[in-house]
Amino acid sequence: MNRFEGRRALVTGAGSGIGRATALRLLQEGAAVVAADISEAGLKETVARASGGGSLSTAVLDISDEAAVGRVVEEAVSGLGGLDVLVNAAGILRSSHTHATTLELWNTIIGVNLTGTFLVTRSALPALLGTGRGVVVNFSSTSASFAHPYMAAYAASKGGIQSFTHALALEYSKQGLRAVCVAPGSIQSGMTSDPGLPQDTDWSLLAKLAPAIGEGFAPPETVAGVVAMLASDDGAFVTGTEIRVDGGTHM
Repeated sequence: MNRFEGRRALVTGAGSGIGRATALRLLQEGAAVVAADISEAGLKETVARASGGGSLSTAVLDISDEAAVGRVVEEAVSGLGGLDVLVNAAGILRSSHTHATTLELWNTIIGVNLTGTFLVTRSALPALLGTGRGVVVNFSSTSASFAHPYMAAYAASKGGIQSFTHALALEYSKQGLRAVCVAPGSIQSGMTSDPGLPQDTDWSLLAKLAPAIGEGFAPPETVAGVVAMLASDDGAFVTGTEIRVDGGTHM
């Protein structure tokens, strides 16, 4: 399939996990992709794995840095000659008892996940609106709607992203913009392999966090395929909602 031939995309968090898988999927389907991530080493690995008919360039970016976001998005739009798709996949997960969560840790998680998503989206909106059919795909999580213990700050940030996405979708609907959320769960990634749970974790509270289908956590490419559908014309009638991709963990 070449659903993204002639289309231009910026993907954050593209140095690992679902972000990398998404950037590579869009590239394989013909997109011109700018892959952004805070990890230069991760971006080099993404480039090493790249194949397909599109073009790929990279940018090192801390999405919580307002000035850096403005600069990198401007450079990406200029290099691509416009922007059709924005995928906000960058994020962090830190676990802690809520009573032991410092304000610094809370602000760090909110600052990267929620504020970072806002900063990148705000900077990209003029270019996305200029196409008349721009698409924003934001990353929420199953933690936004279902209980994930020890992850209150993370859950709050992802719930905020869902609300932000709904508002964005309605505000710019008459200008042709679509905004949707993907809510992954039970997906293999650096986050899920080492979520940094407290040493005294009560594992019984996590008993229900297992997929109902398959034989364990799914690879990040599982989510990348859903993102590609939503960002393509196949998702042209989908906006202002979230799609849960968790293998039935939260049925």
